[in-house]
Amino acid sequence: MPIVRTDVPMTSALCNETILRILGAYPFCRSELLTTTVFDRPIRTLVIGPGPRKVIYTAAHHANEWITTPVLLKFVEDFAEAIQNGGKIFGVDPGELARAVTIYTVPMVDPDGVDLVTGVIRPGQTQYEMAAEIGENFPNIPFPDGWKANLLGVDLNLNYPAGWLQAREIKFSQGYTRPGPRDYVGRAPLGQLESRALAGFTEFLDPALVLAYHSQGKLIFYQFQDIEVPGAQELADRFAQVSGYTVEETPYASGFAGYKDWFIQSFRRPGYTIEVGRGENPLPLSQFDSIYRDNLGILVTAAMGSP
Repeated sequence: MPIVRTDVPMTSALCNETILRILGAYPFCRSELLTTTVFDRPIRTLVIGPGPRKVIYTAAHHANEWITTPVLLKFVEDFAEAIQNGGKIFGVDPGELARAVTIYTVPMVDPDGVDLVTGVIRPGQTQYEMAAEIGENFPNIPFPDGWKANLLGVDLNLNYPAGWLQAREIKFSQGYTRPGPRDYVGRAPLGQLESRALAGFTEFLDPALVLAYHSQGKLIFYQFQDIEVPGAQELADRFAQVSGYTVEETPYASGFAGYKDWFIQSFRRPGYTIEVGRGENPLPLSQFDSIYRDNLGILVTAAMGSP
């Protein structure tokens, strides 16, 4: 019986329960608490592999893109099961891969926002009413389905010190000048517990590569400004080959202050944003199987890195 639920919305409580169940079934996996949010929800890692190459995969930076969380959880579960049972994952020997790489996943970067979108936080509760008051200032954004930010109204993927001032200028010009359901950059880069914890964790690990999972569009982005990272485009092209996704240049209006932008700028190593699925966020769970099938090759290929 699979551990990861793909038939119900992935809430913060379900994410943490799933991590604990995976740890119980596969003791060679491990987890640590990165931080807790302002509203006391934990942000945990799920880690597999003892190998020297380190990679970080993140999901649900944006609340209404929570479908990316079970993608990472199921990948770790399938990887662990293949190790334990002597199978393969995407045609690769999982034991050999695990001896070469350690995969650090952060399956839910924005648990507060996710719980708003998935209905855990309900009308009448203080957190809901606070978010609803913020949302009233942006009547054209559906509430809560259009919510991408954390519960303080800061878009976490616009809160990294990589062209943050440019992001601020762009988003302010679009009317996102204060806390909102999306696109507010915050008062300062790394001003949120969630982004600060992930950046600190990344600096501590010093990984070879990062993936940032978002939705939607079936797109792969690998650039930040004019920084040339050796091998980054070639690996992006391999991702496209195994997934059917399209490699595109990052649109200028959304090309600053994201996690992968900061990683590329700070480490000069490959960082990727993967936009899964197609449609309007939050994507329906009916897309999950095809999303996972499309992305399994990316997840394995990123762990292996350049040949």
